[in-house]
Amino acid sequence: MSTEEEPHRPDGLELAKDIARSTARSSPAKRVRHGKSGWAGQRRTGPAKASGAFPDERDPQTLDVTVNRLVDDHGWDVDLRVAGVFARWAELVGDEVARHVTPESFADGVLGVRTDSTAWAAQLKYLAPELVKRLNAELGDGTVTLVEIAGPHLPSWKKGPRSVRDGRGPRDTYG
Repeated sequence: MSTEEEPHRPDGLELAKDIARSTARSSPAKRVRHGKSGWAGQRRTGPAKASGAFPDERDPQTLDVTVNRLVDDHGWDVDLRVAGVFARWAELVGDEVARHVTPESFADGVLGVRTDSTAWAAQLKYLAPELVKRLNAELGDGTVTLVEIAGPHLPSWKKGPRSVRDGRGPRDTYG
């Protein structure tokens, strides 16, 4: 055996640790975001992650960031835009049309509207392509594909003290 000790040479694991320490001091670490919603739905199996100098998903978030993440996670984007159109209906279609036409439903690209008279229902059939174009400009191209027009609610003849179940109503008396 040699009585003279060789000077210590860092190699292997010690060399890798030294390199990692020197690069960590010279440049900030890149953050890796786990999934769309950060920590939600993930199990922490290792030791607690130390908070660093840079913001991450565990830091307090502003309300708009949190609400936008919630809307994106649940797929409510189109529903909220449609609700906004319903709220601003008079602004989008004009006061005259809004007095006689009200939006009722939206599903699978079909907007259901109800008119207060059959004359407005007929008029709206001619205005429907322009209405679809204007709504798609507001909601995003291809959101509204069809406008389904319903006329006014008609009276029911199945009321009164002398009504007959399964009867035809007042048409029975006309021959």
